[in-house]
This record gives sequence, structure tokens and C-alpha cells, in this order.
Amino acid sequence: MASVVPEERVFARMVAGDDSAAAHNKCAAVTICSAVTPARVCGQRHDIQRRAPCMPCEVLLCFSTYHQEKLESSLRLVHAVATGATGALCVTHRYGRLRAPMHTTRWNAARARADLAASILHQVGLETAEVLMAVSQGLVMGSSASERAVGARAIALRTDGLVNSAVAWERFGAAEPAAVVSPQLEKPPDPEYPWYVSAQESESVRSPKFMPSPPGATMEGWWTYPYYSCESKRWLLSYTVPVSTIRGLKGVVSLDVDISNLEINQCEMDSLEENDNQIYSFHGTHKCPNETTFCDYKPNREISVRYGGWARGSYICRCRPGYYSPHHPEGFNGSLVEVAYQEYEENGLENWSEPYDCLMCQPGCETCRGPEPCLATYNWPFRISLLVISVSCAVMTVLLTIYTRHHRRVKVFRVASPVFLSITLLGCAIMYMEMAAIFPVLDRYSCIATKWTRHMGFCITYTALLMKTWRVSLTYRVKSAHKLKLTDKQLLQWMAPILLIMLVYLGTWTLSAPPDAEVITDNRGLKFKQCTYNWWDHSLAIGEILFLLWGVRVCYRVRHAESLYNEARLISIAIYNIFTVNSLMIAFHLLILPRAGPDIKYLLGFIRTQLSTSTTVLLVFLPKVLRVVRGTGDTWDSRARARGVPASSSLNGIGLVPDEPPDPFQENEELKEEVQKLAAQIEFMKIVQMEMHNRHLKPRPGGYFTAGNALASPMHARTVNISQVSRMTEHHLSRREDIATDQNTVPIMSSLPAGFLRGD
Repeated sequence: MASVVPEERVFARMVAGDDSAAAHNKCAAVTICSAVTPARVCGQRHDIQRRAPCMPCEVLLCFSTYHQEKLESSLRLVHAVATGATGALCVTHRYGRLRAPMHTTRWNAARARADLAASILHQVGLETAEVLMAVSQGLVMGSSASERAVGARAIALRTDGLVNSAVAWERFGAAEPAAVVSPQLEKPPDPEYPWYVSAQESESVRSPKFMPSPPGATMEGWWTYPYYSCESKRWLLSYTVPVSTIRGLKGVVSLDVDISNLEINQCEMDSLEENDNQIYSFHGTHKCPNETTFCDYKPNREISVRYGGWARGSYICRCRPGYYSPHHPEGFNGSLVEVAYQEYEENGLENWSEPYDCLMCQPGCETCRGPEPCLATYNWPFRISLLVISVSCAVMTVLLTIYTRHHRRVKVFRVASPVFLSITLLGCAIMYMEMAAIFPVLDRYSCIATKWTRHMGFCITYTALLMKTWRVSLTYRVKSAHKLKLTDKQLLQWMAPILLIMLVYLGTWTLSAPPDAEVITDNRGLKFKQCTYNWWDHSLAIGEILFLLWGVRVCYRVRHAESLYNEARLISIAIYNIFTVNSLMIAFHLLILPRAGPDIKYLLGFIRTQLSTSTTVLLVFLPKVLRVVRGTGDTWDSRARARGVPASSSLNGIGLVPDEPPDPFQENEELKEEVQKLAAQIEFMKIVQMEMHNRHLKPRPGGYFTAGNALASPMHARTVNISQVSRMTEHHLSRREDIATDQNTVPIMSSLPAGFLRGD
């Protein structure tokens, strides 16, 4: 293995980027990290005790630790200068050097002048002091600030390293440059000079005093690291150019630039905003706890503060989004954080960063200033109770469907079309399941389920009901004796396109722009999730409103229609109810309680479901179930029959057996009812014609057939009303009605009034 060289020399050259240092075997550097004072070189926190063969990762780790310690040492020097604590430095030394590289492109003009001066000296020679004076003075006489130097010097050295001749200049502000004390003649230059390296001190002119050259740079010399001059009391940066040996003399040309106006920004560098006025090496050297805080650079640019940019801790540790500090809401002073970190470095103080950590906000808070909650709380017992009720209603609806199918041959169900009753119950069960969809904390999938259960259930339920009501409307408007018959199959053919349109709409909505949950706030500013509402919802809401308006119109047209078991009226009430409930709920959500909490919104959804769906189920199915339970499900509605409602006036359109071949008994029943109506009208007309204007009969004063009441008589040409005629003979027909329920045929003429065939 190669011999171990002094560790300071190797790592200093590694930092400086010296090629000669890189030429050393890397195992030597590893040996230093593992065997030679690892605590001093690599630091206590990254002590490497490996003695394995050469490994680049160990070299990089040791180099990174070494570089970090050099930066911390530089920051302490900056802090000492900024606070005026330079006594120890300026008593024992004249310069305080930093180990922080920086960009030098802004002084390329001054560097080029120094390279030119070195080239002139190489051509002219170094023997005469006048040439050295002219060359060095020209470096501080630039036409612009980027070209002028605040100090310059030209030195001629003999081969033994002693000064043969030297000239130095210095300039303060806009004043003329003045000659200053130069290195003493016949003596070697002071090795403490930042800009000078003797041949005995380093194997190469490129020593640890100089920064590594930028890649691809073409320059004759090297820039020093920044340093503080106790004599001039300012921060300087020097550029040194060697002059090759000529006629037994070799020279050095050097210039100084003032960098006191630069800034030390210890925060992370923003890649979008590069600032040449900042020393990039100090980026990321802040001491803010990265887990809970971030660094915010706050330079001290007050005019009264000298070198305000050269200060350690010129930043504020602010809490990251989602964190807060109860006692320091505006952040922690970076100077105090730096002092605490220095105490940790020097004394090993544990948990030094704990006072400067921010506390985590409550869940859901992007920003906060205290421990107050940001998310609305869910009353889960309350929501579970509402969900249990809704699911129980859905289960009962399914059981009611089974019950309806089981009693489908009972007259009270048969006249109401069991197929449409089952479809109605299926839609109601789907609407009940909306409460399960909005029960958890909403996300995309629950919002999709909410839209489907709400709108698809609505479409199935009320389309089935309105199809039956629409059939009654068509039948009621027919004035002839021949009734219009619309079968269930025909209505299902009308219903299928409506359901298909809803399926296509919901499917397109789900695939193209699926509804998602958005975060909103209640009246207390607490956040919770609610399904988004956009033009898909608005378009569908408008379509449902128009559909309900058409349903209200159909129900209004059949308001006087008579049907068995009063079913048309009950369906109309259900349609009016759903229209009213939906309108009220829209008003509640948008106008009365727009910022209600999640539990209130869940309660409003439960109320809407119960008022609409449960009311519909009770109105349509409760009377039928009660009739079956009481044993009257197979008997006719006597009150409807008394009002002249035929057996065919059911919501299935063709009587009791809509899907079977015509029944002779059913046809005989319908024909019998028509003949009864006709016989009653003829009988009444005969009586009226016999009694009116009969001189053999003396009318009673104020009687029905007096002349004064003739115009109001039911048989007057302008006031004839068949329904009045039917009501007047209702008691007569009810006594004479004889319906054969157990025979296939019924004698039609047996129901005619007595004396009808005799003509009396």
C-alpha cells in the first residue's frame, strides 16, 4: 500500500481540487479516515472504523463530513467578524480564511487584466522596479468597478525564494490608489499571505489557499478562498498569477477585490432564482429542523449595519404547511438556532433542536396557528342509526316485492298490475340504498354510487307509476263505449326508452367525468367532503324537474277519474309529494342551510328519502296490504262500483287478467255494466217525458218538473248530464244488480229495470 501522507495535506488538496492530490492512491485517503485520528478528520458523528480495501463510498462520506466541518468553521468566523469578536483572530493572525468556494465570473475583467500584466512582465522582465510599479498600479486603475481592484502587488523573487523587488497598491472607495507596505526585500514573503504559496510549502503552486478552477476555464492563475483582512477590515478575494522564471527571477502578480457587499444565504438555493451576489457554498447550511420547519432568508440590508450580508443566521425558521408554533407563530430567529447548534457541537447538548420544532396541526389542516381542529367530526352513532333504518326499509321493500308476487292473483293486486308494482318497489329499494352510499367519508367511488342510486332509483320508481297514471289518462279521455286497452307489455315498451336514456347518461357521466368528492367547509370553518356538483348534475336535475312537471300534469288530468280501489288518486298524491319534497330539499340545501355540517346533510338526505320513498310505498301499497290482511282483497270496491266505475277501470287497462286470453266472464261483466247504464238512462228519460208538460198531472208547487225548473232539469237540451242521471238511479241499480262471480256467463237482460221491456 502507498505510504500514508499527512491527513491535512491530502484532504486540503481534495477540497481544493488539486490534481496532485487526486493522483494519490485513494486507499491513502481511506486509511486516513479509518486509522489516523478519525474523530478530528471525519468528526465524532461520522466516525469510520473500517480497515477494508479501498472503497469510494468511504472516501465520499469522509470528504462530505470534512467539507461540512470546514463550512461550520467558516460560519463561526463570519459570526465573529459580524459581532466584532475578532480580538483573538487579529492578535495572532492578520487574515481569517474561509473554506467556502464561490463564483468569480463577475470579476473576469479584473482577472484578464492580471493575466495580461503577468504576460507583460514575462516579456519585459522583472529586474526593474519601475516596470513592477507600472504593471501593479494599472490593476487598481480600471475604468469600471468590475475591472478595478482594491489592492494589487507585483513581486520579483530570486531562486532561493527571497524578495528581489516588490510594489503594492491599495485603494479605498473612490480615492486614488496609494502605495502600501510591500513584502520586505531580501526576505521571503510571509507565508500567512492568502495570495502567496512558497515552493517549500506545497508541491504545487495550487495550494489549499486556492479555490478549484471552474470546469473549462482558461486562466493563468488561481482565485483564493474568501478571507477577512484585519488591516483593511473588509472581506477580500485575491487572484494570483505566477510569472515564469526569466533571467534568474520569477514573479507573482496578485490583485484583491472587495467582496464585503456579498451575502451569505444559508437557506436552500432556489433553482429558479440564481443570485451571483450570494456565496453558493453556504446554501443549505441552515440549522432549521427540516421535518417541521423551512428556512426563509432575511438579509440585513440596513445602511447603518456594516457588511450586513456577512452574518450567520440571517434567516427565519418558519413552520412548514401543516405545522405550527404556539409561542413563535412568525418563526424562530436563525441566529438563536445557530447558537443552539454551536452549543450542541461544542458541548454535545442533546435535543438541542426541540425548542425550535413546530407542532403538527390537526388532521386535515393545511395551515394552522394552533391546535384547533380543521376537520368536521362525524357523529357515527347517529349516522349508523339512520343507516340501519334506511337499510331496514330497503329490506322491507324487497320483502314487500316478494309478498306482492305471492298475492299477484288477488284482485287488489291484479287490477294494479303486479309487474309495475314490482318495478316500483325495485326503484324504491335502490333509492333507499343512497343512504349507504353517502354514509362513509365520501370519495370518488361513493359519489358514483350516490349518483346512480339516487337518479336510477328515481327514474325506475316514478316512471313505473307515471306509466300507469298515463294509461288511466288515455282511458279516461275516451268517450266511446269501446274502451282503449293498453297492456303492460305496451307500457313496458314505452318505459324502456326512458330507462335506457338514464342508463346511457349515467354511464357516460361515470366514464367521461366521474363525480368526485371535494373539500368544503361548514359554518364553523371545519372541512369535510361532499360530492361535486357540475353541469352533469344540473342537466339531470332539470330533466327530472321536467319529468315531474309532466307527471303533475298527467295527475291533474285524471283528478276526476274513477278507478277501482282509488289507486289513481293515491299515485297522484305520491307524484305531488315527490315534487314538493324535492323542491323543499333544494331550497334547504341552497338557501336555508348551504353550509351545514356533514351530519346535518346526512339527516337532510334521510328526511328526503323517507318523505319521498317511504311515502310512496305507504300510499301505493299499504291499502292493498290491509285489504289482503282483512280478507277483502278479492272483493270489489263497492263505493267505486256505486259511482258507476266498471270492473275494467283498473290501472292495468284491460281488467283483471292483462296478460291472459280474453275471459268471457270479464267481457260479459263489461257488457252488463254498459247495458245497465243504457237502461237507466232510457228509464229516466221515459219518466221525464211522461211527467213534463202533462196536463193530466198536476205538478206540485216548487216541484222538480214545474215550468220554473224546466231549464234546470237534467233532460234540458243545454244541461243534460249523464252522471246526474246515473246518480239518480244509483239506488235502483244497486238493488237490482246481480253479478255472477262463479259462472262463466251472466244473463245480460236480467239486470234491466223491471218494466223496461214492457214499455211502462
